[in-house]
Amino acid sequence: MEVYEALTLLREKAVRDPALRNHLLQTRNSRTPLSDFCRLSTQAGIELYEMDLLSAGEDYYAAMRRSTNGGGENSPLLVGEDDYYELFMEELEGL
Repeated sequence: MEVYEALTLLREKAVRDPALRNHLLQTRNSRTPLSDFCRLSTQAGIELYEMDLLSAGEDYYAAMRRSTNGGGENSPLLVGEDDYYELFMEELEGL
């Protein structure tokens, strides 16, 4: 399962289960937020691994940069977020 699909399923579970949502949000205060997030996700039945989550965000951002005029000097400045964990947390907070 690809990372984006896994995060979508996790978001759906978190919407239906307030306890899961709260546990996921609490990972922001952890000493190891990404590890704890992935552990909770796996316990919820959706396998996520730290490196996969990090790589997916970086790969997406790199592809986006390449698509804007080859990513060279004349490319528009991209202000984007490549951290899927933070994006996911922002969405959860808004629910």
